[in-house]
Amino acid sequence: MNWRQVIQFARRWWTLALGIAVSALFLYLGLRGLHLGDVWDDVRHARVGWLVPAVAVYFLAVWGRTWRWHYLLRSIKPISLKALFPVVVIGYMGNNVYPFRAGEVIRAYVLKRNEGVNIPASLATIVIERIFDGLVMLIFVFVALPFADFNEDWLRNVVVLSTLLFWGAFMVFLVMALRPERTRQLYMWLFDRLLPNRFRVPVQGLADHFMLGLENLRHPRDVWMTLVSSIFIWLTETTKYWFVMHAFDFEVSFFVLMVMTAVVNLATTLPSSPGYVGTFDTPGIATLKAYGVSETIAASYTLVLHAALWLPITLLGFYYLYREGLGWSDFRRAQQAASEDRASEQPIALEGEARIG
Repeated sequence: MNWRQVIQFARRWWTLALGIAVSALFLYLGLRGLHLGDVWDDVRHARVGWLVPAVAVYFLAVWGRTWRWHYLLRSIKPISLKALFPVVVIGYMGNNVYPFRAGEVIRAYVLKRNEGVNIPASLATIVIERIFDGLVMLIFVFVALPFADFNEDWLRNVVVLSTLLFWGAFMVFLVMALRPERTRQLYMWLFDRLLPNRFRVPVQGLADHFMLGLENLRHPRDVWMTLVSSIFIWLTETTKYWFVMHAFDFEVSFFVLMVMTAVVNLATTLPSSPGYVGTFDTPGIATLKAYGVSETIAASYTLVLHAALWLPITLLGFYYLYREGLGWSDFRRAQQAASEDRASEQPIALEGEARIG
């Protein structure tokens, strides 16, 4: 094992340890003071029939995610929804069960294996997905708060920090997409001054292919369609929250559930164990408590909701994984393939400057 592999190994396990620690801390904060027997009693008495339409509507959201990725990939390679759907499901399964959020990399790896799409370029489109997800979460908060306001400082802090993060990232990527030649000149200038000669060409190739994945941000219609599809995805997922709510003895408005959707999904951007344990549950419980839901009911609902989000797509993801002839070892191969792509990329020609309008 050379020094680079040692550093990579240490970094990966440090990331895993940090994620587990963050999850444990969030679980402690969310469940402390609760009588877990009462929480389990509420779970046992949940009206499970409501979970059926909840799961069905969730997979409608997954289909929406597939269409959005299909749209983002058009500038690289047109791929059918039928071919992409299993890849998307495998990716979300990977995030649920494997550390290091490897689902994103396995998704790009399977896409390269099946369709020959370059891994850095497809990862760039996945980064765009995440940015638009964050922007939609902020839209949900700003739309819902006039109808479901509360004076919790922690929520305001989450909104402020998330606004800076996601709008800042969106503006940076937008400028990069609209000014590819100037962006390329900038990173080439940095590479020439910061990198040894043997690393410059592969790193430049990686940056060039990543820029190719940002192509859709150059076109206002594509930005609009990505935003609209993202809103559809998250409204559909919030509808799942609404269905699951009817399995329990409480009721809040759809606007409150929009706030909850936004808060828990912004919190899951933090490091955590696989499946977002703790970082999903504790913010969800805190949000419902702020709207007057009893702590025990809030905990039982959030835990069941989390399980209903985790289990169906994970099971379907395993089915597609084995149907594709893949196994656990392919998660490691995906990481290796991504590294090899980064190391072997060659510079490509980028289109000229673009303007909005």
